[in-house]
Amino acid sequence: MKKVTSQDFFGFKFVGDPQISPDGSKVIFNVSEPEEKKNDYIQKLFMYDGKKVKTFTGGPKDANARWSPDGEKIAFISKRSKDKGNDLMVIDANGGEAQVVSHFENGVASAKWLNEKTLIVQVVEKEKKDPKDDVHLIDKIPFWFNGEGFIYDTTTQLYEINLNGKKKKLTDEKGIIEHYVPSPDGKKVAFVEVLDIEKNPMISDIFILEIGAEKPLKLTKSKMSVGSVAWSPDSTKLAFTASDLKHGSFTNHRVYVMNAKKNARMRKVCDVDLSKWNAVNSDSRGASPTPFYWVGEWIYFTMTDGPAAKIYRAKDGKVEELIGGERCVDGFSISKNGISAFTAMDFTSLDEVYMMKNGKEKQITHINTKYLRKLSLSKPEYFKVKTSDGKNIDAWIMKPIDFDPKKKYPAVLEIHGGPKTSYGYGFFLEFQILTSHGYAVIFSNPRGSDGYGEEFSNIFGAYGKRDYQDLMEVMDESLKRFKFIDGEKLGVTGGSYGGYMTNWIIGQTKRFKAAVTQRSISNWVSFFGTTDIGYFFGPEQLGGDPWSNPEGYAKMSPLTYAKNVETPLLLIHSMEDKRCWMAEALQFFTALKYFKKEAKMALFPDETHELSRSGKPLHRIKRLDLILDWFEAHLKESKN
Repeated sequence: MKKVTSQDFFGFKFVGDPQISPDGSKVIFNVSEPEEKKNDYIQKLFMYDGKKVKTFTGGPKDANARWSPDGEKIAFISKRSKDKGNDLMVIDANGGEAQVVSHFENGVASAKWLNEKTLIVQVVEKEKKDPKDDVHLIDKIPFWFNGEGFIYDTTTQLYEINLNGKKKKLTDEKGIIEHYVPSPDGKKVAFVEVLDIEKNPMISDIFILEIGAEKPLKLTKSKMSVGSVAWSPDSTKLAFTASDLKHGSFTNHRVYVMNAKKNARMRKVCDVDLSKWNAVNSDSRGASPTPFYWVGEWIYFTMTDGPAAKIYRAKDGKVEELIGGERCVDGFSISKNGISAFTAMDFTSLDEVYMMKNGKEKQITHINTKYLRKLSLSKPEYFKVKTSDGKNIDAWIMKPIDFDPKKKYPAVLEIHGGPKTSYGYGFFLEFQILTSHGYAVIFSNPRGSDGYGEEFSNIFGAYGKRDYQDLMEVMDESLKRFKFIDGEKLGVTGGSYGGYMTNWIIGQTKRFKAAVTQRSISNWVSFFGTTDIGYFFGPEQLGGDPWSNPEGYAKMSPLTYAKNVETPLLLIHSMEDKRCWMAEALQFFTALKYFKKEAKMALFPDETHELSRSGKPLHRIKRLDLILDWFEAHLKESKN
């Protein structure tokens, strides 16, 4: 077997969005494969026909497949030309040539069947202006969004479209439509909308639109943040996930049900609390939307449970774990007769498709199995850390490949983003590369992490305090427990919130001899004013805005402590990152160089906050090589 390098990225295929046919006999899913020469991804649809898996479409950009209610056709989104935008395609479920139903200049985000002859699509619309006018005249916030660019002139609307391409606009909303679901009887569409993203960006509401009606019915009362929505089989009720925001974004979602009519009351289905999405991290997964279904009497959803993502179902106060284990379920779907299809990964395997029928599970794809068997992979070992205030922290260590207990090894502390996400049973190419080159890798779920309840995740106003202390105590316990770690050769890295914590750590301690900060925050004031979520995320997390709490913003900004930094730092940042704008890296780098510190900065053009997860293949490889090279230069013998 060979040791893992960044080039193994080109051997991976990313499987996602498994959609089971209405009768439960077939599954269609996406496969995205990085292509080196074109520096892009080839995206195709694959079909499991009940006996074998076969390529269903030729790509190069096919995704978001959805079965018609009768199982006879499949709709999907494609980009097969160099024109701007993309196409809505329909193909016979038995195969053949896909037909273009309609082209959308600004892009169609998704398509869902209303009935056998009609679909509902979510369309991006932009204000029309003179093509020669390239000036952005902006009068509202947020003016841009990560991965989408400028959005001040953009809305999303719902259209009804038949198989002949005839369109009918259903909505004329000024807010942001985030999610929509047609009813099983084909008479209504429920959608979730943020009505005022400038003043109340975390509040969203459910609307119901009767097909043919002029205006939708507002079902909820603008007091909650709504996630996913699903219709009851008889089209009379709605199930949905929502947070009352009692603890801001630290508040978990619950499952609710209400009648689909005016002045209906909502009731909580169960006491279980869940993330708005799968919170387990990975840098090597296929894309899947957040699944939420109502089939028969049960409501189905994924939930982050510590380091695992599992499928649960609930009804009338009763909750059951349907699909669990030491793994991460990324996407799933349920047929009318209760047969499920899902994708799952773990520490040493990438996403594959599985089916669950009558309580029996069957793996139906082995797309990555053969390639992964060629690689020497390090499997994380779990250990528990009891913190100074009595809490238990989940932590893992990955030993270097060709581990020799008589030797000492450098170690890298990895810190996840969020902070309300988690490490767990997710495959990380980055970690495997480090262990293949002689490093131990340590990762954990400190305070702020998801999957352990609201109290555990709530670090409101305490960034750089209890979370920092947890991480340092994880490091202390690692050195105490694992004698093969060389305490004089420690590195630290992380992205987003993990990048913030990397910046923070090196301003507070000199125990790390090398650091890599990725898509980070260095200054909460500039983050507030330049990013897509800063104007509401900053006040929520820190308490107040920069004018009411200037001391807090300065105290919790790593930039304040730049003069204290002695750890050599590599800053990795994407130039189109609107979540943590490039200014965060620029000013921290400038401060470090001003104070004569050792620092280097790598800026990636045309990349967003998602560089490590969905950036261009060559950029993803370059990022991995930069991280390894930095630690090689500062933690290996030649540096001593």
